[in-house]
Amino acid sequence: MEHEARSTRQLWVEDERGRQRMPDPVRNAAVRAVMITSVTLIQAVVAFFSSVAGSWLAFPITVTAVASTVVATWSVLDVWITRQVWRQRNGVVSEPSSTARPPLRAKRGADRTERAPLSEAA
Repeated sequence: MEHEARSTRQLWVEDERGRQRMPDPVRNAAVRAVMITSVTLIQAVVAFFSSVAGSWLAFPITVTAVASTVVATWSVLDVWITRQVWRQRNGVVSEPSSTARPPLRAKRGADRTERAPLSEAA
């Protein structure tokens, strides 16, 4: 009897969450930014320790760490830009009032319904 109860349970149960998951382009940009930022932090630590130790690698690693900092900054900005572009293109409704444009299909459908009575009357 206990075996039957186990077989009826689901293996995977979805939890209802308040927040929706990020759109794919935004999530891709965020993952990319996290990876680039983590590599930059590792480079900065290696540059610090190699300069403290007086290694010959201190200068090249410091230069690449500075360059990586610029790239990491851009990657974090890319997440923000990608998020804003996605919101603008897909019409996310904001509170308390929405400035999002209606989808083009809905606009075309509304135009057709407005023109239909005019063409029948003529």
